[in-house]
Amino acid sequence: MSLAYPQFRDPHCTRYRYRYSECRRCLDACPHEAITLSDKGAEIDPARCQNCGLCIAACHTGAWVSESFQPIEILRQAIKQKTFSIACAPSGATADAIVPCLGAVSAAAIAYLGKRRIPLTLIGNDHCEECPHGAKGAQQLTMQLEAAALLRAAAQEEGQAWLEPVLGEGQAAPPAAHNPARRQLFRRLVGRGVDAVAAPQPVARPVVPDKAIRPGAYFHTEERELLTIVCARKDGRPATLGWHEALPLMQLTLQQGCTNCEACFRVCPTGALQIVENPGDWALTFQTDRCVACEVCLEVCQPRVLDAAAQFDARPEQPARVLHALVKQRCARCDRFFVSAEPREICKICSDDEEAFAMIFG
Repeated sequence: MSLAYPQFRDPHCTRYRYRYSECRRCLDACPHEAITLSDKGAEIDPARCQNCGLCIAACHTGAWVSESFQPIEILRQAIKQKTFSIACAPSGATADAIVPCLGAVSAAAIAYLGKRRIPLTLIGNDHCEECPHGAKGAQQLTMQLEAAALLRAAAQEEGQAWLEPVLGEGQAAPPAAHNPARRQLFRRLVGRGVDAVAAPQPVARPVVPDKAIRPGAYFHTEERELLTIVCARKDGRPATLGWHEALPLMQLTLQQGCTNCEACFRVCPTGALQIVENPGDWALTFQTDRCVACEVCLEVCQPRVLDAAAQFDARPEQPARVLHALVKQRCARCDRFFVSAEPREICKICSDDEEAFAMIFG
């Protein structure tokens, strides 16, 4: 394996896009304490990094890349063969492809080979206790296998049985034990606060601080494109999938209380959230097959009315869903069109001007 360390791409990171993001997927996946986080993204310490690739697999937005570990190239090699084997480098085993850690083999890659009916053997999982990547690598491998099993259950069609991966010398992969509903409840209670579970309270004027959201070009990840192939069905039936931490897949729901601040749209790195306007209407839309489940939109939503569905249809090329729609109003003072949840005679800008005038002159 090459010693080229993972490279960090700032604009892809949710911490760069939203400076108050608490995303720490790469940090949690790193077994060597080689990653430090800031409000501008993340940095890697070459003195600590052992090139395991777990940060690459854990990041939903593709912020980490490596010249020495390119999963899409491994798949290009695999589809040319009748059978395929992958071994982790620390085990010293031989295989068709060598990866830094089996935990870095994504669920999408495993499911893709299974859908194409290419027998896959993963070699080296019995070496985890002796491996420097240790428990983190084993934990990530378990999560990826669980997620691959969910993909198989969601998108497998009758008469088109997918092949399951085999571990080591003929050992079957463990069955999925993930409970998406329980994990979703935990994330809502702990990650976003109890207020996200309770009925949303009306918020007069939610505030996202100036410069909290950094602009950047939209992007699409290789992992998400691979899942588009994996989740496609020819029989027209839904690919009902449960939310899983290892999958860059999510569908948004919106409760009452949206204040039309558009922060979720401005922070979305992939263009999954869009504002669609015409002379008379305003709408917030969501495109499922562009979402990578980075969850930064959930973090930036001040009234906490955005949430992720515990189960959803993961098929690609579904029409955009309208989450929130309003009829535009016309300001009686400046004659500009604006949107508001309640009927108003003047727009926010004119209202702010009145408040400023009153503060200065009384």
